[in-house]
Amino acid sequence: MAKNLQSVRGMRDILPEQSSSWQFIENIARELFNSYGYKELRTPIIESTELFKRSIGDATDIVEKEMYTFEDRNGDSLTLRPEGTAGCVRAGMQHGLFHNQQQRIWYIGPMFRHERPQKGRYRGFYQAGIETYGIEGPEIDAEVIAIAARFWKKLGFKNVRLEINSLGSNEARQAYRDVLIKYFSKHEELLDEDSKRRLHKNPLRILDTKNPKMKDLVSNAPDLLDYLDDESKEHFEGLKQRLDGMGIAYQVNSRLVRGIDYYNRTVFEWITEELGAQGTICAGGRYDGLVKQLGGRATPACGFGIGIDRLQLLVEEQGLDQSNNNPHAYFVLSGKEAELAGLTIAEGLRDTHEQFRLLVNGGSGSFKSQLKRADNSGAEYAFILGENEVTDKTITIKPLRNKQKEQQTIAQADLDEYISNNLL
Repeated sequence: MAKNLQSVRGMRDILPEQSSSWQFIENIARELFNSYGYKELRTPIIESTELFKRSIGDATDIVEKEMYTFEDRNGDSLTLRPEGTAGCVRAGMQHGLFHNQQQRIWYIGPMFRHERPQKGRYRGFYQAGIETYGIEGPEIDAEVIAIAARFWKKLGFKNVRLEINSLGSNEARQAYRDVLIKYFSKHEELLDEDSKRRLHKNPLRILDTKNPKMKDLVSNAPDLLDYLDDESKEHFEGLKQRLDGMGIAYQVNSRLVRGIDYYNRTVFEWITEELGAQGTICAGGRYDGLVKQLGGRATPACGFGIGIDRLQLLVEEQGLDQSNNNPHAYFVLSGKEAELAGLTIAEGLRDTHEQFRLLVNGGSGSFKSQLKRADNSGAEYAFILGENEVTDKTITIKPLRNKQKEQQTIAQADLDEYISNNLL
């Protein structure tokens, strides 16, 4: 017997009954980003592998272990995008969006990483993000963080905290990197295998270890903030002043480094304690050197990425989705004449009431079976059209959720007014 086909491990289906919470989040994101004057950019899901190697960094976990990479029929190495920023930079360079310009853009779409699946972490996941280019000062860092803060308010989230840090300039980061290598090399026997592998390639990532046995070692490591250049210190102070002015609470975490090489100066994470180990729901910062790194002119940049999957879990767990995508009414059509007339009436109602959700019975069925379908659809009312209603140009309206309301029959000519007064 043939084995039933299943979704690939770590990839999942979003079923119809789950989709309302996704739409709830995505609709708020689109409205919010647009309200700040940001514009949408859509990039391909597949990019050249070289793009991610050059942007994210060869020594990162994403490039070393997590990317879905393959050769196409021409022998070119291609990769399913693991994050959104690199593709945005590539598109901006390709279409001339950066030179002597400021850009504020946003995106939403699927990303792919070969990680160990667990609650809140999937190999196929959805991410929303914003990207800003051509704005150098801390005011744009503060705006980016403020957008995220407003997002949580609009979603109704509680218990979300902000952690910030500064990685300094590329030169300061390199100097701190050398200091870390010396420090951890003296205690190499205390490093786990991942940290030993990162020691000379990406020692800052050791600071982000989740290994409890290394907690004391990491806590005693030299502090990144002590090695910042003067301009980065001034930039970081400017960011904190603006966050204070907007009333956005934060914690400075000098061990926050992010797992992607292109970050410099500001980095931040929004964290919740309600999702267990996968508590980061938004992360970002500055990546002023990325455009030049990929072959363009030096361009200041700042942005963030938000894991939609984790937001959806929070929405469900906190009962925040109040949207209702069920039909307002289910059209029960009893008899051939009713089936013919019903479609005409339904399309007329849709012309008049754009927000009216009407599900028309399909595949015939007895009157009883159609009422059962109407009830199962979640509709508030059944609109019943039978032979008598066709002849009399009436329609019967049966409440399905509120049993205290009585069934009634009205003229078809009065149906528009009934819908406006009772259903919308």
